[in-house]
Amino acid sequence: MFAQVFTRTPVIERYWTAPLLDERLRFLTQCAAQGAARATLREIAWRQLALLADLDLAAGRRIRPEEIESAADRWVRRHRAHPSRTTARASRVKHVAVARHWLQFRGRLVTPAAPPAPAFVARFIAYMRDERGLSSVTIYTRRKQVEEFLGWLAEKGTTLRALSITEVDAALQQKRIQTGCTRASLRTYAYVLRAFLRYAERRNWCRPGLAAGILPPRVYRNEGLPAGPSWPDVQRLCATVVGEGPGPLRNRAVLLLFAVYGLRASEVRRLRLEDLDWQQEVLQVRRSKQRPHTQRYPLSPTVGEAILAYLRHGRAPSPHREVFLSVKAPVQPLGSSALWQLVSRRLRPLGLALPHAGPHTLRHAAATRLLAAGCSLKTIGDYLGHQSAAATSGYAKVDLPT
Repeated sequence: MFAQVFTRTPVIERYWTAPLLDERLRFLTQCAAQGAARATLREIAWRQLALLADLDLAAGRRIRPEEIESAADRWVRRHRAHPSRTTARASRVKHVAVARHWLQFRGRLVTPAAPPAPAFVARFIAYMRDERGLSSVTIYTRRKQVEEFLGWLAEKGTTLRALSITEVDAALQQKRIQTGCTRASLRTYAYVLRAFLRYAERRNWCRPGLAAGILPPRVYRNEGLPAGPSWPDVQRLCATVVGEGPGPLRNRAVLLLFAVYGLRASEVRRLRLEDLDWQQEVLQVRRSKQRPHTQRYPLSPTVGEAILAYLRHGRAPSPHREVFLSVKAPVQPLGSSALWQLVSRRLRPLGLALPHAGPHTLRHAAATRLLAAGCSLKTIGDYLGHQSAAATSGYAKVDLPT
């Protein structure tokens, strides 16, 4: 393996004679089997040597996540001035990722405890799914928020049974300070906690009256300027994707889907090869909100050509049926976080005064463009897959000159 990755004999000898040879080789072999490029394998190999010294891995003990973070900080300080390194932040993220994956592969990583009170969460999920009929996306989001709240309680050394409204207020305050979220996001978090605690009260998991004591911050209807960029700015955004490699081809197609059709990140993530009817020139979208259903659109020539170019020249061979896959190994369907980063990293440098910089921003831009073209709220709502005009009004806002 080392002879395939490195060319100089002294370097190869250094890797062969370093500690934990078998464990390092087995991990590199697995990465190679998943399609990792030679440069990636070379980077993993030399980061493994650095981790051997920083984490004292030869001792055979299990490593805590905070030890990895500290080791990454030390590594960045040592290599900050090296001219061949990427930025300190990106290098640190890569160092942590290699350490976590390797230690998990070896069974030497101390994994965090399971989410607190899993029985509470499981029964709340069943309630949202079976009694409320909420979508899978909504259930997933609320589950993560409830687990975050219960994790916060565990860190404070309290329980759901002993919870007070003062502690709920403290959790909301910490959420605002730590994440810098908007009032609308904080209100949503408060609504989720109120729904969960109302359910917990009915089952005698906590003291009564907590849910009624949660007062979400007030958010005025349609307050603020439009949350999406103008159409010329959207065109500028799409123009930032240059090149004909796998990454640019994929990113251009993704951005056009967000901008032209106003799709949600979850809908782009779930788009499958069979959803593209090339003969009829139809795009089928699996809607994720309210009652899940499919919606068919005429396939725009511009969008269709971008997707076709990606499928022909950019998409790696894979058994996955999802359209958009990662460029680097292991090749797998893109997640919502990757799609958010794809948009954010290109939108922020444009210097636009926007409250958010993710895919949903382009959903707002699509709605605003339709409104400017004279479409009714009903037409815009149907296009976006909304169930009510009230849901559409928050998207279709225009900034009128004074």
